[in-house]
Amino acid sequence: MSAPYTLPELPYDYSALEPWISGEIMELHHDKHHAAYVKGANDALEQLAEAREKGDLSKVNLLQKNLAFNLAGHVNHTVFWPNLSPDGGDKPEGELGAAIDDAFGSFDAFRAHFSAAATGIQGSGWAILAWDILGQRLIIEQLYDHQGNLAAGSYPLLMLDMWEHAFYLQYKNVKADYVKAFWNVVNWADVAKRFEDARKVALG
Repeated sequence: MSAPYTLPELPYDYSALEPWISGEIMELHHDKHHAAYVKGANDALEQLAEAREKGDLSKVNLLQKNLAFNLAGHVNHTVFWPNLSPDGGDKPEGELGAAIDDAFGSFDAFRAHFSAAATGIQGSGWAILAWDILGQRLIIEQLYDHQGNLAAGSYPLLMLDMWEHAFYLQYKNVKADYVKAFWNVVNWADVAKRFEDARKVALG
C-alpha cells in the first residue's frame, strides 16, 4: 500500500524566519518532528489494514490512538507552515480584519486573548484561531497535544505550535517571548484565504 501522507515542502528557507524563529529550530521541527508524524500516521494506517485482513482487532484501540495523534500532528503542521512568512506581521485587513474586530472587539484584544491562550497551555498543545462552522463566528481554542479539546465543527485558520520543540532551543522556558516573536511572522494573507474557504463549509 502506497504511503498516503507525505511531508510537505516549506514555502521558504529554514532560516527565512530569523531572527524571530531560528533556522536550527525550523529544520529540526520540519525535517525531524513533522516527518515523524507523517511516518507515524502511515504506519498506523498500514497496521490497521493488516489487523483487518487478519481479523485480529485486539490492538485497535492503540492503533486508533496512534493514528489520531500522528495524523493530527501532520495536519496541524501542514496548516502551521503556510501560516508563517518572512514577509508576515502587521495585522489583517479586509473581511478577516472586520470579523476579528466583530468577534473580539479589536485586533489588540484578539491578540491579547490568543497570546494568553497560547502561554496558558499546560504541557504541549496549540493555540488556534478557528471558524466555528455551526455558529458562523471566529473563536479561539486551546488544543491539547495534537488532537484534544477541539469542537468537531471548527475550521483552523491560524495555528501556533506550543510544543517545546517549536521554541525551546531559542527561547528556553520563556513562552511569552516566543509568542511575541510569532506575531512578526504571521502570514495574514494565508489566514485570510483559509477564512474565505472556511465560510464555504457547511455542517449537515
